[in-house]
Amino acid sequence: MRRIFLAGSLVCLALGVAPRARAQTPEPPAPDDPRGTPAPQPEPATRGTVVRGKAPPPPESPERRDPTGAITVIDATRRTGEARDSAELLVGSAGLAVQDSGGYGQSKSLVVRGAASNGVLVFLDGIPLNGAGGMADLSQVPAALVERFEVLRGGAGARYGSGGLGGAVNIVTRAPSSTFRASGELTYGSWNTALGHVAATGPLLDGQALLLVHAGRSDGDFTYELDQLPAVDDNPVIAESRARNDARGGGALLRYRRRLPGGSRLDVLTELALENRAIPGTVQNPQSEGRQALDRLSLGLRWSGALGGAGAQGSARGYVRRDGLDLSGGLSEAGGAQRHTVGGVELEGRVPLGSAHALTLTLASSGEGVTNAGDGQSASWWRGSVMAMDEWRLFGGVATVVPSMRLERVGPYWLVSPKLGAAVALGGGFGVRANAGQSHRAPSFLELYIRQGTLLPNPGLRPERALYADAAVTWASAPEDAAWSFSAGGFGALYEDLIAYELYPPMLARPYNFDAARVWGAELEGEARPFEWLSASGSYTWLRTQNRLGDPRFFNQPLPYRPQHKWVGRVRAGPDWLNGRAEVLYQSSQFVNRTGTRGLPSRTFLSVGASSTFVRAPDLTLSVEVKNLLDSRAYDFTGFPLPGRAAYVSLAVSLDRDASPPPVPEVPHVPHAPVR
Repeated sequence: MRRIFLAGSLVCLALGVAPRARAQTPEPPAPDDPRGTPAPQPEPATRGTVVRGKAPPPPESPERRDPTGAITVIDATRRTGEARDSAELLVGSAGLAVQDSGGYGQSKSLVVRGAASNGVLVFLDGIPLNGAGGMADLSQVPAALVERFEVLRGGAGARYGSGGLGGAVNIVTRAPSSTFRASGELTYGSWNTALGHVAATGPLLDGQALLLVHAGRSDGDFTYELDQLPAVDDNPVIAESRARNDARGGGALLRYRRRLPGGSRLDVLTELALENRAIPGTVQNPQSEGRQALDRLSLGLRWSGALGGAGAQGSARGYVRRDGLDLSGGLSEAGGAQRHTVGGVELEGRVPLGSAHALTLTLASSGEGVTNAGDGQSASWWRGSVMAMDEWRLFGGVATVVPSMRLERVGPYWLVSPKLGAAVALGGGFGVRANAGQSHRAPSFLELYIRQGTLLPNPGLRPERALYADAAVTWASAPEDAAWSFSAGGFGALYEDLIAYELYPPMLARPYNFDAARVWGAELEGEARPFEWLSASGSYTWLRTQNRLGDPRFFNQPLPYRPQHKWVGRVRAGPDWLNGRAEVLYQSSQFVNRTGTRGLPSRTFLSVGASSTFVRAPDLTLSVEVKNLLDSRAYDFTGFPLPGRAAYVSLAVSLDRDASPPPVPEVPHVPHAPVR
């Protein structure tokens, strides 16, 4: 039955019956952006993803790793002045939903195409951010660090490895400049929330450097509505205050890049994040004590450049990341201080094999370990993988076919992740793309070896598996025209051996592999920029899920926390000296249990804002943001209320000064689609 479903999905998608995703087009970098000189622009349809402007994609970007994938690029620099965190900037992407624990600094994770948050890979400039439990917490990545988000939807196992059941997100941090610049921003608003950052960039040691320091805090004591007897019809709701929802944090980012002899380039990244937050618990089970202290230190080093002649390109990356989690306030039974360390190296080379053929080979090795100081538990393992991607450009460049495969060893598991992608340029800016393949997620350390309070490990777990397919029709206006783009498509996936926690008598829970789940849906995305001062964008996601567990209580029921509909619309108008913006987010109701008997109602959030750069040289910009203007009261997960109406005021300053050294040109780059 599963194979019949998948085969049917492949046939339907190949015929273009279901619609699907578009890619948002970022603005070109500023003229003095050190990323270099213009690169030739392939036709958007043949790349099937994004038109980038001047900057060629770095080796770890989704559009280079997956030329036919469904990719959305969200340019954070176009959201300057908005009091938004990283999760709020991402929520506009089709196929993606944010799971929010409520308020500044509280945990926020992603669900992509129905895959759980531990089945979505998140990277910071190519450094993996997924923790010991397999989930990445976006609350620890402030928006001040971000230049853009690169979102790949669909199985990412062939190109990114274990964990990419639903997709991958690469967070690209702000780039250093060859021109001296200093900037800063302060934001204050509801619930005594205060945020700020300062940054400086410019030439240093024959290269460019960027230093950014950020900090923030919030009391988080918003009010919410509570129905104390939800089983009773017409029971009145009462207003309650969200207690112990405060958070504070800070950190720093240091980036350095330098052109080396021979035309290659060196990039160095160091990032530190610190956060301390209360654990409020759910509305039904509030916590009177307990706090989390989190820290992260990331170090990354990358070399990229030409490999001999004939247009061959290569890159080498090394990274290490250390996460800390300390629990206090009577919660030591949950495991105490936990330390998670991961480090690895990756080598990649790309060799053109003629005018219409190119081969990419990647070798990667990493080690990972986790330790619980409270009970002395520890575990570690090694990962190793080899990936090959072949790119064929056929019929004079009209069609591109990209087969790829990754063979991976993750601890005790052998994983094979193949993928086949194709894109065809139809002319007039139109194109089609399609993908099919297999991805895996190996069980995490916590699921296999580490006891977390009442959650027991299970060393007998099997890896989760995803069989997936997608297809889309895309259109983008000619480069000389105003920026217009649109795409529509559909996707389907079969998730097998899903891991979920079940009751383990007397009062414990243990993870087990269950049967399967089916997911299918449609994605629409579009953007219009008819004038420099006016832009509009929108996305819609229709998602259906079915639990295929043989238990009649759950069979064919929707998966929890997967809303069937999500729509985001956004408009921005006006010049720099005064502009306004508005955004609407609608998300349909969703179930919170596997029997489909309890759910959360739909929600509609309207946010508005305005900005004015009222002084030049230095630039001073005043911004006002009102989130959830209609004061919609909503919940996420089971018992986590979301904030109501909130207002914020921001003041930003930016000072530029010409520097004598000219911009450092980008390393010569071979586009990820083979040349004609």
